[in-house]
Amino acid sequence: MVDEPLQTVEAGALGGRQLRYYDFAMAAFVAILICSNLIGAGKPAVVTLPLVGMVTFGAGILFFPLGYVLGDVLTEVYGYARARRVVWAGFAAALFMAGMAWVVVNLPAAPGYTGQAALAEVFGQTPRIVLASIAAFWAGELANAFVLARMKVWTQGRMLWTRTIGSTVVGQGVDSLIFYPLAFLGVWQTSLVVQVMVTNYGLKVLWEVILTPVTYRVVAAFKRAEGIDVFDERTDFNPFRTRV
Repeated sequence: MVDEPLQTVEAGALGGRQLRYYDFAMAAFVAILICSNLIGAGKPAVVTLPLVGMVTFGAGILFFPLGYVLGDVLTEVYGYARARRVVWAGFAAALFMAGMAWVVVNLPAAPGYTGQAALAEVFGQTPRIVLASIAAFWAGELANAFVLARMKVWTQGRMLWTRTIGSTVVGQGVDSLIFYPLAFLGVWQTSLVVQVMVTNYGLKVLWEVILTPVTYRVVAAFKRAEGIDVFDERTDFNPFRTRV
């Protein structure tokens, strides 16, 4: 990334300004969302930790928080409206994935094909999981972006760690309360749903804390490269808008 002189701007003043890395950040965010839902969301994993014992968690926890970190970067660097646009792009991509999975699983298999049972086992729940994830992702990510954007104005751009962690506490709380019951009640035992939900929420917040130094570096690099530091002082926070 080539550094530009840093300019403090209000989000609405960006207008048609060329943003060199915004599209790449959007693509990375959507890729993380799709891969986390497709590969990691449906498997409960178990590890044994020293002094803690056996801990059960959703396997997607290892990668999905990267999306929240990138969401923080998008809001911090480009403002709420452009982060909201990315959320809607992820929403559309996840819907397409759910529809594609349903069609592929339910198409009659060709004679001699032996993978149908395995395909259905892996992707048969995908529509339910993805639809739950879409609702949770949409509400949680927009709550995350809103809290971060408002806190940035309140703190006058100082103490980035307070808003990245604070927004994650709120956003992941909303996400977890929506996703796990909708995706897994009736599929897993209720006690397992609650256990994984609480554990994953705690781990996601912990991940955010651990990755704070990384977030600082990435945010600083993007701001220097774009030459902007955006504040949402007069932003329309309507979550249903897609225009910036």
